[in-house]
Amino acid sequence: MSERTDPLARALSLPIWQGPASAMRLGGGITNLNVLVTDCGRRAVVRIGDDIPVHQIMRFNELAASRAAHAVGISPAVLYHEPGALVIDFLDSRTMTAADLCDPGHLAQALDLVRRTHHELPRALRGPALTFWVFQVLRDYAATLAEGGSRHLPALSGLLAEAETLERAVGRIEMVFGHNDLLPGNFLHDGARMWLIDWDYAGWGSPLFDLGGLAANAGLDAAQEAWVLETYYGQPPDADLWRRYRAMKAAAALREAMWSMVQESHSDLDFDYPAYTAQYLDTYRTALAGAL
Repeated sequence: MSERTDPLARALSLPIWQGPASAMRLGGGITNLNVLVTDCGRRAVVRIGDDIPVHQIMRFNELAASRAAHAVGISPAVLYHEPGALVIDFLDSRTMTAADLCDPGHLAQALDLVRRTHHELPRALRGPALTFWVFQVLRDYAATLAEGGSRHLPALSGLLAEAETLERAVGRIEMVFGHNDLLPGNFLHDGARMWLIDWDYAGWGSPLFDLGGLAANAGLDAAQEAWVLETYYGQPPDADLWRRYRAMKAAAALREAMWSMVQESHSDLDFDYPAYTAQYLDTYRTALAGAL
């Protein structure tokens, strides 16, 4: 393998290491290749990945969001970057699970990170930044799937019609800077506090996408969802907020399902994307039933 095809060699070739360094693949990534490098006793994570147009991932945007997130204390530091590689300080921590995020204490910490992302991170953000409008993402995914002759082609027209209904239900939005990928695995806990990582999809959009995505991905129950909305907005949710939130929660689940549909034919990672697609289509159907 060359440095272009071997992620370990690619990571070790970076010019920032001070002495003989060692590298090992990290598991868990379903978009990027992640490598743990140990250099003179210090550990760092190297994220290997170029722009991914089919997912609207632009690495300049990820870099800017990662730097801003560190500046406000949400994420670990960016140590180095070059085209195709981003080096992040390693956190000795535990990756959260859906069950973890359903714990009241952990959920409170996660929601605080989301709130700080929306309202503090933009103060440290430099340069241009992308928008993230889930319904445009869904339309683009459908076009990508149709162009590639996806096995999911027969379902696309129905899914797009449902997405249009959800978009109308969401209505006008408040604009915040969102993380837009609040999977449990993007929350880390070091024993003292929680951190939020992986800013591939960061961008300006609706806070309801992060709130609904957090709920869908963690499997929050109705009481927990009510607590999230009341805590975030400072007052109990009224019927209008519930309607808009439930529509966005369904859209967040559909986005994850269609993201996986695209990955089925565009990713070389060793991951069972068909099973992930099926899982999130089930999550979407449950959320859609609650939104209509």
